[in-house]
Amino acid sequence: MEKKKINKIQRLISLLPLAALLILLGVFCLVVNVNGYRLDMYLKIVFNEAVVLAIVATGATFIYTLGTFDISLGASTLFAATLGVMTYNRTENLILMIAVIMAAGMSCSLLNAVLASIFHIPAFVTTVAMMSVLTAVSSQIITTNGGALGGISIPSIVVKPFDNMIFKVAALAVFFALSVFVFSFMKAGRSMKFVGGNPLCAYLTGIRADRYTILAFIMAGLGIGLGAFLTLVYTPSVTTSTASSIGMNIFIAIVFGGMPISGGARSKIYAALVGGFSYMLLNDILEIVIDSSAAYGITQIISAVFFLFVVYITGMNYRTQMLPR
Repeated sequence: MEKKKINKIQRLISLLPLAALLILLGVFCLVVNVNGYRLDMYLKIVFNEAVVLAIVATGATFIYTLGTFDISLGASTLFAATLGVMTYNRTENLILMIAVIMAAGMSCSLLNAVLASIFHIPAFVTTVAMMSVLTAVSSQIITTNGGALGGISIPSIVVKPFDNMIFKVAALAVFFALSVFVFSFMKAGRSMKFVGGNPLCAYLTGIRADRYTILAFIMAGLGIGLGAFLTLVYTPSVTTSTASSIGMNIFIAIVFGGMPISGGARSKIYAALVGGFSYMLLNDILEIVIDSSAAYGITQIISAVFFLFVVYITGMNYRTQMLPR
């Protein structure tokens, strides 16, 4: 009887992230209407912000599942978008621009994977170093070609055919479906959870963590490339602050989605999708309600408190189980 009660509580807790998303959506609609703003316009703004975060975070989920993290995701997105803009301005070839963006995202992620898996350098060390290098290189390119404030850009007409809800939903759906297939229906996904839950046991059973580390960073690289392209679709320009907050936002979004930061068997591929939209809704709600010059700081404080609360609640789902990571 006690076991059934615990299982029931765990199922209810696992549904909290989805319930929180629906509640935040309702509150957002209410706040927008009360303030007399256009709901359709604000929903579009939230979606454009959240779709990039959700895609990059979905790819990052594979890395978090292994029990590690990548703090250079924002810098990699900035770097990929910067190279894409530079490529189009030199060649005026959209296909080549997209190819360069995807290749840059994959290359940045694979370099982290090589350093982490082959040279056995802790992933958090390599990603911190990569964040510094990629941010510096991107900033140098941007300031040299367009100025620190003005940035560099491409004509908006180039990406206008992609700036619509159908394309963005399709891009998110295709990448999410691919991620679900790899994560839930392939041996690789199960092995990543095993490695993240207990690396030593995984090693003793013959699972090669290096192989799955590379695969995890490949999926993250795909998310970076697609996220960088959608960033340019929404705003066809790049500045030194572009995607600067993505790295931390991904961390928060994954936790908001109900996934423990320790990874392992409790990892959920949908956490990034649910959490990404939840975080952006919460962020925009606070910015509308706190309409002042101090809005950003207050918003960050409230988000941090909410983040700690979510970690505490989701932690109840496995707090009584044996053999925690």
